Order: sequence, then C-alpha cells, then structure tokens
Amino acid sequence: MNNKLTGQNVLITAGAQGIGEAITKHFIDSGANVAIHYFSSADTANALVEYATSKGQKAIAISGDLTSETDANAMVEKTVEALGGLNILINNAGSLVARRLLNDMDAEFWHKVMDINLTSMMFVTRAASPHLAKNENSSIVNLASLAGRKGGHPGSLVYSTSKGAILTLTRALASELGPQGTRVNAVAPGLILGTSFHNTHTTKESADETIAGIPIQRAGNADDVARAVAYLASEYDGFITGATLDINGGVYNM
Repeated sequence: MNNKLTGQNVLITAGAQGIGEAITKHFIDSGANVAIHYFSSADTANALVEYATSKGQKAIAISGDLTSETDANAMVEKTVEALGGLNILINNAGSLVARRLLNDMDAEFWHKVMDINLTSMMFVTRAASPHLAKNENSSIVNLASLAGRKGGHPGSLVYSTSKGAILTLTRALASELGPQGTRVNAVAPGLILGTSFHNTHTTKESADETIAGIPIQRAGNADDVARAVAYLASEYDGFITGATLDINGGVYNM
C-alpha cells in the first residue's frame, strides 16, 4: 500500500485535528504529497507541513470555511497549484456541533450542521472532480459514521441524518464518477476515543456503555480509521467503489 501511495497528491479536509491528523500522518509516512485543509488548527497543520517537507515531499496547509463555495473552490485550486495535480481526495470535515433533540430543533441549526457535514462535501468534490479526472485512476474517500447507519445517540438527529446521506452520496458519486476513472468509497467509524469530537460530545458513562456492546471490547482510535482510509485511497486503480467500510469493532449495523 505504501508503494502505491508514494508520490500521489492527496487533499485531506480537516486534516490537522483528530482523525484527520492521523490520516494526514499516514499519507505522509506512505510517501504522499499532502494538502492539509484546516479551519482552526493552524499550528498542527503547519507542523505537519514541516514533517512532510523534512521527508522530501510536497505539502501545503490551507485554511478555509468549506461551507463557503468560494473557499472550497479556492482550496482545491491552491492544492493543485502547490502539488501539481490531484490523485486522491479525503472528505473528512464534519462536526456534530452540539446535541439537540427534535423538540429543540430550529431551521438555523439544522442547516448549519447539514452544511458543515454534507454541503461542504459536495462543494469540495465538485471542485476536485475535474482535477481527479485528469488521471487514469483516482480515488475519493468520504468520512461517514456508524451514526449514519444506526441513527446515533439522542441529540445527534441532524448529525446522524447528514452522515446517512453521505453513505448515499458515496454510492451516487461512485456511479457518476466511475466513467472518468474516479472510485468513491466511505468509512463509517464507530466509537473513536482520543479525539476532540468524543472528548466534547461523549461522556465516560456513555463510552463505557458503548464499549460493553463492542465484540472486541475496546473503543477505536484515530489510527484505526486512518489505516482504513489509506487502504481505500490506495485503491485508486482497484475495483472497490461505492462501498462503505465499517470501523466499529464488530458492532451490528443494520
């Protein structure tokens, strides 16, 4: 897998925090050139750029609000300019924002979470697609969630709905972009501890209860997800497309 990723040009959205940081490190260690998008984690993004360049690879850190069509387009253009092209796109940006039940839901909050998780992914993918198409083979990996299959815990209504939509978006894009040589897959992580997401939104009691129902009796970590993303990304010349790889320790999904 490492040999297949060496010299490939990769864009990772939200690539300087939590799972995104682990994904970026895996690509750098696999010899890829990386464009690291960030929204607020400038120090980490710049440190990752230094790490990549110290290994003789191209790297750039790009800030932006991906719910802005203008920012999303600019990020892709800066990526192509800095790296010389684009082979792989990792759509990792997303957030639960806050827990809110149906009775407390308002349109502004609904649209905010949908825009962060879903609309931004459409903007980035649309901007990246023509550049990916310039390669004989290319790859996209979208970050979904176990919540997109099971519905999530109370208060994650919008988040779970947006992540479920990403599963369908992945299959639709696989069909649409397949003829241009772009394969599109997704990963659906379960409980991944040690990230700011779960540090903010998951209590120890909730985590312990979830772990009790995981067959291998542990939570996941960011590297568990990163390895799966790197595998699917390396299949830019493979036969896997429209698939979702579950990273949840064996939790029954349906």
